[in-house]
Amino acid sequence: MSKVLFSKEKIMSLISDLNLSLDVVNINKFDKEVTIDLLIENFTHKSKSEAKNSIIKQLSSNFNSKLIYLLNFKPKVKNINDGTNKLNNVKNIIAISSAKGGVGKSTITANIAVTLSKMGFKVGILDADIYGPSMPIMFDLVGRKPLAVEVDGKSKMKPLESYGVKILSIGFFTSMDQAVIWRGPMATKALNQLIFDADWKELDFLLIDLPPGTGDIHLSIIQKLSVNGSIVISTPQIVALADARKGISMYRQENINIPILGLIENMSYFNPSDEKEKKYYIFGKDGVKNLADDFKLPFMGEVPIFQGLRESGDIGRPGALQEDSELSRIFENITKNMIINLTERNNNLPPTEILKIKTMAGCS
Repeated sequence: MSKVLFSKEKIMSLISDLNLSLDVVNINKFDKEVTIDLLIENFTHKSKSEAKNSIIKQLSSNFNSKLIYLLNFKPKVKNINDGTNKLNNVKNIIAISSAKGGVGKSTITANIAVTLSKMGFKVGILDADIYGPSMPIMFDLVGRKPLAVEVDGKSKMKPLESYGVKILSIGFFTSMDQAVIWRGPMATKALNQLIFDADWKELDFLLIDLPPGTGDIHLSIIQKLSVNGSIVISTPQIVALADARKGISMYRQENINIPILGLIENMSYFNPSDEKEKKYYIFGKDGVKNLADDFKLPFMGEVPIFQGLRESGDIGRPGALQEDSELSRIFENITKNMIINLTERNNNLPPTEILKIKTMAGCS
């Protein structure tokens, strides 16, 4: 086979000829190193390895010079929202819930969000916990308020941004010690403003940090938005698992039917720094893993009790930002599992229908 001169156009053509489920998004050459950024549909180790071998073989057999190819893979997430969610600029909406309070749902949400941002995605968080918002603290945004911007002649809220994540929360409009004492309709109205009166711009992911329980806020979300999938967080404690079961059942209701991407176990065990081989299962062992088996749902991973995770949340810098740490590796693994499960869901299921609730005669 005759060799050809190096060119970006030729590289793209040669990769396209392989008919792999991926897109070339960037090519850079420095001396003998060629860096290629790719979006791959099947984000598994096996698929990436097979694609890498095929691409390098194809390029090496076509170019004269002894080039070194560095391939960077990022997951390609299919956008299936059809506009019914009224957020056409948001590709994927994921509801993160716990049913029970105090199991670390907001902490998990914050750390998945910054991990997605580190992977190169455009990410937003809607803090839908109207009565107990946590995101202003977790992202060091206490005391900050969104600015008003004009979009297509309308005044919109500009979400605050921290560590590459756009955030809106009722906590931006209340003081730290102010209780939000609202009935359901008031809370729902505030939530609608956070969703639809915001200038989110383009997002790959909007993570919705839901409050505990299965009440008004949850119904409001699924009445207004086409949610791609949900994630349920729980500790392995029996009391927490009982509530997690209720949360799973809510998503599986016939008129709701939101796909569950998986379960995450928080506070799985405690591992003292001076006893690395020792694990103390303070809240029980394998509770969420067994729950996932019972419901035939994916188990996305476990998060041990880390003092550093609690401290990082308290100072407003999510722990997953710690490079090359055990904490960052745990959240990278959980986030990759979420992306794989989401991609499978988007490829095989239609968009989630917005919930339509019929009111009883005489009720408004």
